[in-house]
Amino acid sequence: MGMTEGEITTLSDDAATTRTTIVVTIPFPPELLERLGRRFPTVEVVGPVTDELAGVLTSADAVVGWHLSDEDLAAAKRLRWLHSTGAGVDRTLTPALVARGITVTNSSGLHADNIAEHLLAMMLAFGRGLPDLIRAQIRRTWLDEELDGRVFELGGQTLLLVGLGDIALATAPRAAALGMRVVGVRRRSDRPVPPGLDAVFGVERLPELIGDADHVAICLPLTARTRGLFDAKLLARMRPSAYLYNIGRGPIVDQDALIAALRDGRLAGAGLDVTDPEPLPAESPLWELENVLITAHTSGRTPRYLERAYAILEDNVARFVNGDPLRNVVDQSEGY
Repeated sequence: MGMTEGEITTLSDDAATTRTTIVVTIPFPPELLERLGRRFPTVEVVGPVTDELAGVLTSADAVVGWHLSDEDLAAAKRLRWLHSTGAGVDRTLTPALVARGITVTNSSGLHADNIAEHLLAMMLAFGRGLPDLIRAQIRRTWLDEELDGRVFELGGQTLLLVGLGDIALATAPRAAALGMRVVGVRRRSDRPVPPGLDAVFGVERLPELIGDADHVAICLPLTARTRGLFDAKLLARMRPSAYLYNIGRGPIVDQDALIAALRDGRLAGAGLDVTDPEPLPAESPLWELENVLITAHTSGRTPRYLERAYAILEDNVARFVNGDPLRNVVDQSEGY
């Protein structure tokens, strides 16, 4: 079974060496990296370095970044830990990295609050007819009685959260506060029901439960198990009046099957923060469908990103240099 968010592991080697070198390969603000160096005198923080990494990686004990090429990884012979300042690691876990046995941690929980608000924003937008009203505003058209039959209230409706990670757990109480019935599915259904959820079921019940939901939110990582999970067969089980939301990864949904369902009226609408591919090509039919909201992978945007990302990084650096268990360790066999 995969590790849940927040579970920890201990590095096999003693991390408390005389001098630890951490190479930062993303544009993290220099002032925060200087702050990190001041707190940990035995740590040399190198970066941010965004190109020609091979030269600096030779001395790296740890790397902070999204992804290492096979060439860069080969140069990093001392590397024992890679920390991602995002939650998704589908691009990070290359076969070469997994074969090396390098510990990978992520920043799971970083975007929980803002993506939960983003999900609710999309649901409320559909409920209040905002896509129609915004288009009418652009046309300088007064849209009034025409909205009758198109708007609805979220109170009393059912939200199905597919995957119960940090984002879903932040969404549930917010949706419940609006009067929604909130149901979740996850691999482990024997755990206590989290706050805000009315019930939790095993993922094997998804084909059955999806037909009872007014709103279905995909809150899953992209793994071998989830790729293509929402195929034509599963989408066909949804109500014609239901809405699908994806804030996970685009390839979790069969996009052609989704377009067909939206065009044919077999699905009321979709709120897509992620697509396949990204950026979404200009010729994609999704751009033209009036029952689709596309938010260009912006749900993770928040003015508190650096604050939260730094807090997670600093905590894990302290653990690394002290030889303590790291947090948010990725189960590489499961992909999250």
